[in-house]
Amino acid sequence: MTTSMGLSRVVWSNGGDRLYSFEQAAYFTQTSVSLLERFVTLGLVEPTGTMLRRQDLIRVVQIQRLRRDLGLNLMGAAMVLDMAAEIAQLKAQLRAYQTELKARNEWAGS
Repeated sequence: MTTSMGLSRVVWSNGGDRLYSFEQAAYFTQTSVSLLERFVTLGLVEPTGTMLRRQDLIRVVQIQRLRRDLGLNLMGAAMVLDMAAEIAQLKAQLRAYQTELKARNEWAGS
């Protein structure tokens, strides 16, 4: 589904996610289309066809912030974000295992 034109054009994926053109993404992330294209070339974001998803825009902003605040290069910033996501996933798995173990112990003790 598409409405309007230009920077105000709204496109939705089949899954209901809002999609952004590279021009819109550059505007919202305060970067440039060429930088976003570089992000794609390096595999830092994965476009949906010729559009970017909201999570891609968030990732671009996070990478830019890590570059600005910590002086990391593009790949280093992407690695930090990937590791942080993996740590969060591992923590969630650990909590789930601990909850399951606790439930098993409570069941065995009753």
